Amino acid sequence: MPTISLFFNMRILMYWNDHSPPHFHVGYVGHDEDTVISIRDLEVIAPGSLKRRALGLVLDWAELHRDELLANWELARQRLPLNSIAPLE
Repeated sequence: MPTISLFFNMRILMYWNDHSPPHFHVGYVGHDEDTVISIRDLEVIAPGSLKRRALGLVLDWAELHRDELLANWELARQRLPLNSIAPLE
């Protein structure tokens, strides 16, 4: 599962050929329990260990990069290399 962005000790990941709806995984570096977020509506599909403030930062980031996330989703469905996305600064 490629890491497509990394910021504030959180990694944003996307699996190749993952199930619908289009989504990404986010979790703290070194922890196993990821939060899964829908790209289109930015809703949490599966809660993980992300704290509320961290989730807010990730949602702000995802809103800014939604088109890039959807483009990566399409690449992942085709098992092609994914593009890195700029971190939240």
